[in-house]
Amino acid sequence: MEQVECSFCKGDIEPGTGKMFAKKDGSVLYFCSSKCENNMLKLRRLPRKARWVTKKKGE
Repeated sequence: MEQVECSFCKGDIEPGTGKMFAKKDGSVLYFCSSKCENNMLKLRRLPRKARWVTKKKGE
């Protein structure tokens, strides 16, 4: 199994966990938690403005 990255917080998602959301246009979003899913889809927040989102090294 390959390890995927959360579309909101860019955290790693272990195989067998998380959610996959397919949009109408065919793009796929992966979420590690309902917190990330709700912030992106329902609340329409930007990850760069969320204080709790950790930034990876080099970004």
